[in-house]
This record gives sequence, structure tokens and C-alpha cells, in this order.
Amino acid sequence: MPRNTSATMGFPRFSGAVRNLVIINTVVFVVLLLLSAMAGNQALWIATRGLLSPDAIKHGWVWQFLTYGFLHFEPLSFLFSMLGIYFIGSAVEAQTGPKRFVELYLVSLIGAGLCGFLLSLTGVVAQGAAMGSGPAANALLMVFYLLYRDARVMPMFIPIPIPIKYIVIFTAAVEGAYLLLTHFSMFFMVQLLGMGTGYLWYRFMWRRMNIFGFFGAQLLSFHNSYHRWKRRRAGRKFQVYMKKHNQDAKDYFDEYGNFRPPDDKDKKNGGSTGGGWVN
Repeated sequence: MPRNTSATMGFPRFSGAVRNLVIINTVVFVVLLLLSAMAGNQALWIATRGLLSPDAIKHGWVWQFLTYGFLHFEPLSFLFSMLGIYFIGSAVEAQTGPKRFVELYLVSLIGAGLCGFLLSLTGVVAQGAAMGSGPAANALLMVFYLLYRDARVMPMFIPIPIPIKYIVIFTAAVEGAYLLLTHFSMFFMVQLLGMGTGYLWYRFMWRRMNIFGFFGAQLLSFHNSYHRWKRRRAGRKFQVYMKKHNQDAKDYFDEYGNFRPPDDKDKKNGGSTGGGWVN
């Protein structure tokens, strides 16, 4: 798959899907911050129903696979996530377009949350709850690396351009260390899974079809397979019927299970007909 191999990092324009997602996250963060200060019970009510909790999902709260990615309570975590979405996400959106960018953002949140929930069923890893847009930010980081392999990024507080691959390795190492220190908590598990979903999106979905087209194609393939199975099943039943009546089913059906036109049967028997046939 063709890709760019270099990029220069500066201050990108605050526009497009990146701007919309940053604004949505900021509005939710400010609302939760104000509620936490003035109406703690309401903030707790929102957090309980919005964050990713395996126990709640088992009771049917499946919307948490998406909503957890828009809940932030730690200012520093929120700041770094938004900066990553702004700087890294702008470069990714420039290559993918706004629609595919939003698709990547949502797929990474839902995919990481779903995988985290499945791992939690072991009762050993991915325990506890998760929130924040970290999985989406990590997915953007992974896709940025895959798009710009030789790009150099100047992190905050480090005035030295660093190759993007080392940023990816460093991020994965730090979050992997926290994952071990927190005994494989759900929060850091979904962070790392976000990188994985970003890679899978780039590998299997980008420049092929969008997520709706992908599942639509799978559904159409299943639909066609089902009808082919029904036709073969009907053909076998007809063969049994014809054998009981000492007739050859090949006079009526071809090797693909399609009904033969009467012309073919008459020609096989040496006859002729002037009529047409529609199969």
C-alpha cells in the first residue's frame, strides 16, 4: 500500500473533524468538571453510566463501548489526549479525509473497549473500569507512524526532533509498564489495545471500504451463499423425487442447479420447439 515516508510537524490548522472532536471532548470535560465541583451526585451518575465497566456491560449497557472515550476527569490526561489528537490527528486527517478519520476514531474506541471487555471475562486481566480518549489517541499515533515512517516529532519540553517510531515505542513501553504496575487494569489495557485497533484499521479497512461497506459486503455474501444453499437443497430433493419416478433429473437441471429450458430437453430427445424460455 503506498504511503508517505516523511512529514514536517508544525502547528496545524484547527479545523475539520479534529476540531469537532476536540470541541466535543472539551465541552464534556468542562461540564463534568463543573458538576464535580457543584453537583457531585450528578457527575457520579454520568460517570457510572458512561465509563467502560465490564459488570455494567454484562447487564446490557453496551453504549459504554463508545461513551467511555468522551469522559475525562483528570486534567493532565485530558490535556495530553487533546494535544495528541490535535497535532497527530490533523496530519492523519489530511491523508484519510474527515469521514475516514472519524471512522478511525470511533472504530479504535469501540474496538479497544470490546477487546478489553472480552479479556475481562477471564477474571484475571482487564479488571476495573476505563475512560478517556487515550485508545483513540494511540490509534492515531499508530496510523500516523504507518503513514509517515520517517517523520520526526519534537515532543513538548524536549527541543530535539525524534523519529516517530521511537515515540510509538516509548508510548507503548510506558503504558505497558503502567499495565504491569496496575495488575493489568482495564484502563491501561484499552490504551495499548488502541494501538492495535489503529494498526488493524490501517491494514484492513483504509483504502478498501468504509466500515459500513465492509459489513454490508459480508452481509450480501452471506445472503448469496444462503440462496445458493437453498437452491442446491431443492435440487437434491428434486433428484430424489425424479429417481422415485424413474426419470433423469439432468433433463431438467444443469450441473449448476439451474433449470434447463424446454428447448434443451427437446433437442436432447431429438425434437424441436419454436418457443422461447426464460430461466
